Amino acid sequence: MVDALLTARQVQDRLDIDTSTIYRMASDGRLPAVRIGRQWRFPASAIDSLLGLDDAEGAGGGPTSSPAQRDVDDAAHLLPPTATIEAALEAVAPVLGVSLVVTDLAGRPLTSVVNPAPAIAARLDDPAFLADCGAEWRQLAADTDLTTRLQRGSFGFLCARSLVRNGNALVGMVLAGGIAPDDSDDPDLFHLDVEQRDAVLEALPRVASLLSRLIPEPPHPTPPHPTPS
Repeated sequence: MVDALLTARQVQDRLDIDTSTIYRMASDGRLPAVRIGRQWRFPASAIDSLLGLDDAEGAGGGPTSSPAQRDVDDAAHLLPPTATIEAALEAVAPVLGVSLVVTDLAGRPLTSVVNPAPAIAARLDDPAFLADCGAEWRQLAADTDLTTRLQRGSFGFLCARSLVRNGNALVGMVLAGGIAPDDSDDPDLFHLDVEQRDAVLEALPRVASLLSRLIPEPPHPTPPHPTPS
């Protein structure tokens, strides 16, 4: 199941702190959060963890995260900071004329949707739309075809994805979307010609490769000092 995203008001009710404090904690990284459009959203599991609810469930024999889910979470933590990723997307998305977002392999957004098409921007405050996006992103992450290609999604526009790697491990994906299909005249989508679409498909793997290179290398262990004889 895709992790639910809470609004600031819902977090306020759970943590009993005012929304201004919530926004400050989100901005400086003290509170797990992602930017979607102009709004902050907060992973429910992370907020429950702060409250100790996940520990209580585990101690009581209730549901805990699976090893596969823990692997996804650990992999996502390898990605560069959100601000770094968004700076890269903001430099590329308007040039390509598409919407861009980075997610983990569970379909959870790690950045806001950069350069959203009007059809997307109009719905970024709709929790049902965001939940449907998460479900579709998760399906894209699970697709075993690693080719970067345009495909029509459930919202009627074309999207493509390229995977971010850390060595041989997959840690996330870059998604391009908001592209009008050939049979669409929707003015709220991006209309690209063949050359522009090819440019998107060529650029996405490069963006994913850039993010892969920005992943910090683990520190090398310090060799032990020789013992004096």
